[in-house]
Amino acid sequence: MKAGPPAPRRRFPLSLRRSPVPWEHQHPTWREARPAVIAHALKRAQNRPSGNWYVIGAARDIPADRPLARTVVGQEIVVWRNGDGRLAAGPGICPHLGAPLRDSPVRCGTLVCHWHGLALNGKPFAGWEPLPVHDDGLLVWVRLDTVGGEPPLDTPVLPVRPSLADAVSAVYSGLGTCEPEDIIANRLDPWHGAWFHPHSFVDLTVLDTPGKDAAEDSFTVDVSFKLTGRLVVPVRAVFTAPDSRTVVMHITEGEGQGSVVETHATPLGADERGRPRTAVIEAIVATSGRRGFTAARSAAPLMRPLMRAAAARLWRDDLAYAERRWQLRSTGRFPA
Repeated sequence: MKAGPPAPRRRFPLSLRRSPVPWEHQHPTWREARPAVIAHALKRAQNRPSGNWYVIGAARDIPADRPLARTVVGQEIVVWRNGDGRLAAGPGICPHLGAPLRDSPVRCGTLVCHWHGLALNGKPFAGWEPLPVHDDGLLVWVRLDTVGGEPPLDTPVLPVRPSLADAVSAVYSGLGTCEPEDIIANRLDPWHGAWFHPHSFVDLTVLDTPGKDAAEDSFTVDVSFKLTGRLVVPVRAVFTAPDSRTVVMHITEGEGQGSVVETHATPLGADERGRPRTAVIEAIVATSGRRGFTAARSAAPLMRPLMRAAAARLWRDDLAYAERRWQLRSTGRFPA
């Protein structure tokens, strides 16, 4: 399927739909959303290297006085900022008697175990070994070579995104009972947008999909973001999967051209019932060439909660999709 003509450049970002189509009367997409297309794209994404890097959270979520703690693939991890403000990372289990370092404070860049005072500055000490960590300015990544099973890369596979200094960014985090592939499969199904998220999207058309033997996956979509009533923002977006646990949406035409939404799926490990848990960590980086966007950047602290709330609303739906997919897969009932 080939991409259509470029979306027209609008003087005004908003559009008024002349005759809104009732939800049940919109064009069905189930024939175009071929399971084989999604499955092949998912398989190719799973084969792309991640270099054993896992997103664990937002860089701004690391305070000065305590660590950011996560469990990734069943391993407890802590990340904090040392005396120079740089990130340090390593196991979240104290090597002395197993205290949970997630509950330990940071003093002058040193993580101090609250059981017996063992102090860690991010370098090997008393059996504790640091882990490679990367701060891309928005997200924090940790490299886990013992569980990743891939040849390590020096840095994560980072998508192209706008300059953070010229954008408004926010990070949403959610939790699902599923595996990373279920999250990625959801994002590689753009056809569900206007049907499953009628509160947010209308007039969705998938213009281009990758072929079975495509070296690089790319889904091109024309869609309108719904504001209120008949008022919408039409854009063209392209979805790609740069590594095995990431899908990126780039807005290529329309309002917000250059904006990016990065969806990262981080496996956490099994819950008490043995079911897999996966964190969805989504970075939204919004930009615009319009002069008024400068004022929007100055209001970033007010806009971030709204951006996270919008992402949370969508992921309430999409996590249900991903969890349902895992339930069917785990019981052998997923459609072949």
